[in-house]
Amino acid sequence: MTPLGAKLREMRAQRGVALKDMADAIGVSPAYLSALEHGHRGKPTWLLLQRMIQFFNVIWDDAEELQRLADLSDPRVAVHTAGMAPEATELANRLSQKIGALGAEDLKALIEELTQRAENG
Repeated sequence: MTPLGAKLREMRAQRGVALKDMADAIGVSPAYLSALEHGHRGKPTWLLLQRMIQFFNVIWDDAEELQRLADLSDPRVAVHTAGMAPEATELANRLSQKIGALGAEDLKALIEELTQRAENG
């Protein structure tokens, strides 16, 4: 599941909206919306994201949050480390090899650490 998929599922559950009803309202198939929620489809187009925002009738901050989550929701990430330090290539490879073995708390801690170091670097 992607960050956007989890948020969409949460918002539908909070509002009691069936997947089929949302799919019909935003102009996609229920299969596509399900695949998007489960991370089997990449991030939606800008137009589709706008339809989702309009469907949920969210305020500006929540709309920005959905956009941020969409930007972080590509389930097929490629990391190009050419021209970077060797440690960047090692990190990318280790992450790709070991990410499946990490639990939710480990992943959250790594995200926080990476975010903090990138902001301070």
